[in-house]
Amino acid sequence: MKIALIGYGKMGKTIEKIALERGHEIVSIIDIDNREDMAGEAFKSADVAIEFTAPSVAYDNCVKAMEAGVKVVSGSTGWYRQHEAEMREKCEKEGKTLFWSSNFSLGVAIFSAVNKYLAKIMNRFPVYDVEMVETHHVHKLDAPSGTAITLAEGILANIDRKESWAMGDLTNPDGTVTKGNTPRATELKIDAIRRDEVPGIHTITYNSPADTITITHDAHNRSGFALGAVLAAEYVKEHSGLLGMSNLFDF
Repeated sequence: MKIALIGYGKMGKTIEKIALERGHEIVSIIDIDNREDMAGEAFKSADVAIEFTAPSVAYDNCVKAMEAGVKVVSGSTGWYRQHEAEMREKCEKEGKTLFWSSNFSLGVAIFSAVNKYLAKIMNRFPVYDVEMVETHHVHKLDAPSGTAITLAEGILANIDRKESWAMGDLTNPDGTVTKGNTPRATELKIDAIRRDEVPGIHTITYNSPADTITITHDAHNRSGFALGAVLAAEYVKEHSGLLGMSNLFDF
């Protein structure tokens, strides 16, 4: 399979390594200094483009790749929900293909399924309140993380007493804390921590006066995310439309 990479930071380089190990060919690498190359023949020859960049440019990158006739796998967070309706229209009415996920890790996909199942159980026990903490490296620009929002949506869909999520406290890289608003009883609080080079930790806690139930996913490195992105690209080569992890892993 011919793959184009959009974004060549640590994640892009890890994806490149895994893609080559799986026998794929990297035909184009797009980074901040050569985005005009998405109009070139090398980029257009790709079966799939894998896009991991920043929220400020991810939408434009995806649109440009679609205009070049290339299917897109995107793991950039902080942009998709604002443009989801437009992306859906492009895929359903214009025949474009986008596989988007806030997290491509198999472990997170399993964790997400466990999260939803636990939320269904806890819907019957209002004595437990639920909250979340996510921790990421100091370079991450959006808070809470896209994965945290996706996990929160899984909880909100299954716990009647929670209607929305709310940003809680943000612990900055220098250790200072930016205080969030005090959440209402119907809101799920998400605290965020930016520390060192942490790939990603998501902890969901149910507290009652009697006890605490906690589930955590702790990524050791970026390889799980990168492998998932390549698996998604392999899936996208043979499928079309607006796709996500539920298509790749049907738990």
